[in-house]
Amino acid sequence: MAERDYVSTPVADSLGLKGVVLGLAKDLEDMREGKISPTEGQARAAVAKQIFNGVRLYIQASKMLEKGAENVGKLEKN
Repeated sequence: MAERDYVSTPVADSLGLKGVVLGLAKDLEDMREGKISPTEGQARAAVAKQIFNGVRLYIQASKMLEKGAENVGKLEKN
């Protein structure tokens, strides 16, 4: 099992990813119970996929910016 990344956990919380996952699970239940059509379920899943793609880009951009950043303590000493 992969080691959990506790640094990115606040990002997931601030972006409301738990709600997206719970919503997807609810959509699956609703689709199985016939409350929503398979087409509507697929549309909702496609929206969630785009949300996760945006999150991936956000995290990649954050990592890229952090690589080039300098420690504030270093800057104050110079």
